[in-house]
Amino acid sequence: MKKYLSILTDMELKIQEGQYRSGQKLPSVRSAAQSYGCSISTVIRAYSELEKRHAIYSVSQSGYYVVQKDGDSDNMDKSWIDFASASPDVNVFPYLDFQHCLNKAIDTYKYELFTYGDPKGMEKLRHTLVSHLAGAQVFTTAERIMITAGAQQALEILTKMPFPGGKSVILVEQPSYNNYLQLLESEGVPVIGIARTAAGIDLQALEEHFRSGHIKFFYTMSRYHNPLGTSYSAEQRKAIAKLATRYNVYIVEDDYMADLGEERGYDPVYAYNRTSHVVYLKSFSKIIFPGLRLGAVVLPERLLETFHAFKSYGDTSLLSQAALEIYISNGMYERHKQKIYSQYETRMQALNAALQRYEGTGFIEAMPGDGGIYKLFKLPQTVNLERLIRRLQERNVHVVSGKLFYLSDYLMREKFIRISISRARLDQIEEGVRVIVEEVKREVGNHW
Repeated sequence: MKKYLSILTDMELKIQEGQYRSGQKLPSVRSAAQSYGCSISTVIRAYSELEKRHAIYSVSQSGYYVVQKDGDSDNMDKSWIDFASASPDVNVFPYLDFQHCLNKAIDTYKYELFTYGDPKGMEKLRHTLVSHLAGAQVFTTAERIMITAGAQQALEILTKMPFPGGKSVILVEQPSYNNYLQLLESEGVPVIGIARTAAGIDLQALEEHFRSGHIKFFYTMSRYHNPLGTSYSAEQRKAIAKLATRYNVYIVEDDYMADLGEERGYDPVYAYNRTSHVVYLKSFSKIIFPGLRLGAVVLPERLLETFHAFKSYGDTSLLSQAALEIYISNGMYERHKQKIYSQYETRMQALNAALQRYEGTGFIEAMPGDGGIYKLFKLPQTVNLERLIRRLQERNVHVVSGKLFYLSDYLMREKFIRISISRARLDQIEEGVRVIVEEVKREVGNHW
């Protein structure tokens, strides 16, 4: 990344996290140059870009100041600590960049944007995604990529469409993505669970399920699992890919957090499977904004025709697709990805530090890991989960109950709450953890 972009990203992050508040004067160009170890002209370029983004303004003979944001006020209620929301922080949505891409898309594609689109998705975007996905070790062709209205639509189609061999049972990790579990149970789809813990998955148990001959596909989040927040080891990913080939079972790999990690050499399960048994799902909602409603699915050759038949009309916005193509191909996506990752990494580090500071009695067992946005707090079995969450809400701390992440008939459940840092302000995290620890101790003390 160019030096001025690195400075720009760092300054934006400090503004968004409140290190530089509305109306506050920024470091002088000279002092910033010394701090960042660069030339004065590089800092001026970064500050000029911040001005264009309406993040700062300059005052002649005085310097640069942070722009007052709508809603910023000393009287504003900032007491609510949101550890529940999984949506991106609204303060880092790339409004101006994406607005530019929307305008550019209209100028470039004009009338094409207001016709019925190809059910496969915009051809230019699919070709752009070939190189984009290659960065995540997902090598494919444009013909095997389909654009969907988010990853959720891809999951719905895969669930309802027939697979080769006529198998019907879907295998899911437990715990797992709550919205997908609700879909499966509401549609009456045959589904069974397999335990996943911080250590990963029991590969012998997985092989037994694959060997049974009933599994249509195995749904997994190999990286930054929701709600665990953990990732499979390379050995486990290789083993899962090998078992899929051996028993002719498909894997649906939901890599929705692919852009929020910095692991070098992390290859998804897809990269280890050479016989096309892996369906790879990509989401853009955690990086840009949920309302974009765009996702991509990379399909094995044998599933293309059936998936296309079940997605027989162009139901994703051509304007959004064209804007996303421009956003990716012009390098804006990569820059924004680094910005989001840097922000979330800082928050996760703050969460881990607060846990070490306040949780000295061992009542809370936090899952390992520093990436993604989720952290699971495992609780003693004696804790009344509903009462705990109610008390936390009374103290303005919002979390999500672990009960949501299990199939209704799955009995081997852990008791936990899921913590998300995507919308928790950096200056709130320590206080939120302190309140959680206090209330868990209170629950355990009441039981005794």
